[in-house]
Amino acid sequence: MPLPLWTGRFRKGLDRQVNAYNASISFDARLYRQDILGSMAHTTMLAGQGIISKEDENAIRQGLHEILDDMDGGRLVPDPDAEDIHMFIEAELTRRVGDAGKRLHTGRSRNDQVALDLRLYLRDVCLEIREGYLALYQTLISIARQHLHTIMPGYTHLQRAQPVTLAHHLMAYVEMLARDIGRLDDMTRRMDVMPLGSGALAGTTYPLDREQVAGILGFSAISLNSMDAVSDRDFVIELAAALALFMVHASRLCEELILWSSQEYAFIELDDAYSTGSSIMPQKKNPDVAELTRGKSGRVFGNLMTLLTMMKGLPLAYNKDMQEDKEAIFDSVDTVRLCLPALTGLIESMKINTNRMAEAAAGGFTNATDLADYLVLKGVPFRNAHEVSGQLVRFCLDRQCALQDLTLDEMKAYSRFIEEDVYEAIRLENCVGRRRLPGGPAPETVLAALDQASARF
Repeated sequence: MPLPLWTGRFRKGLDRQVNAYNASISFDARLYRQDILGSMAHTTMLAGQGIISKEDENAIRQGLHEILDDMDGGRLVPDPDAEDIHMFIEAELTRRVGDAGKRLHTGRSRNDQVALDLRLYLRDVCLEIREGYLALYQTLISIARQHLHTIMPGYTHLQRAQPVTLAHHLMAYVEMLARDIGRLDDMTRRMDVMPLGSGALAGTTYPLDREQVAGILGFSAISLNSMDAVSDRDFVIELAAALALFMVHASRLCEELILWSSQEYAFIELDDAYSTGSSIMPQKKNPDVAELTRGKSGRVFGNLMTLLTMMKGLPLAYNKDMQEDKEAIFDSVDTVRLCLPALTGLIESMKINTNRMAEAAAGGFTNATDLADYLVLKGVPFRNAHEVSGQLVRFCLDRQCALQDLTLDEMKAYSRFIEEDVYEAIRLENCVGRRRLPGGPAPETVLAALDQASARF
């Protein structure tokens, strides 16, 4: 087991079990690239400020480049006995370039180093996940454009309520995704603050040029309080919360896809490539991708609770508890990364049964509200119109027919205001088409919303 770089004050080596308990290299090794880039920027600044020599800068930068190349190429693998990826890289650098490597950590603490690496890594992650959100967003928009006139029942309480279109229904998820993208953008702006130079908690006496390091690494600002900079994990929690909300939306969508693909609904058929079978029942076609997405939401929610609980009682500044941030946020990131392409592919490849959707809308009295509205336009108070429409629904239930199947005389028996034009008023296409208010399901309204959504990002 290699000796840690902080052993000068200690008389005894670290117990092997404690080392395993204390170590984080098994999960923070993924930060190696960000750690090396941060060290290169720090080295450039140290030399520019005359804190280390130009020769040392060249040796350190060359060594770091070689380590990065070797790790990218798989020729250098982190030592599992090392405490963390930061100590491993520094030790490897010193092994390669000698005393110059020992000068890399001048004016720096692992506290501000870790805070920097994690911000750099999650900043990259946010860009990657944003692309995944956009792919799903655009897929939903593309399908919606094809189904502006596909009538289907809208539901409340999982009961058929009013007719809408598939385009309108899918656009609800487009709006959710727009908020998900907006949340990522907002939190990325708050994450865009460079903490290096904060030291362990009280900065440093070296004349560091923090703005130079921020510029090299592409940060728009530097942190203004060294204690907050090393102990802040708001940006981790914000990302965890944003990913949890996305998984709420993804889970809701998947729940509907699961229902829609059942024989009871039969609104869609999932592609074979995105379904599985049964080991005992030959006829089964299971929506496992949707079910897994729905199930994996729980672990993302749990990671958010882990982070909130970890931080809630910590005094300033850094505490070892905060090492627990990485496994939680990494798991959330990895889960969403895994879900996005699978869910997007599932939706892209599904077949839509437009006839079955129309049948369901026609058979569930989804035009009953429009019948009441028709009576209101004839001068009947809404509450009276509502009652008449309900009575006609009950009559249809006894007759096992739809409102549009009734004769004019049968309808007029319940209200003298009903005339021949009632059939146009309760025709499903007209029920949808008259709802032209912004946000409504009328095809021209949804088309305008689609155009707006397409131009949004």
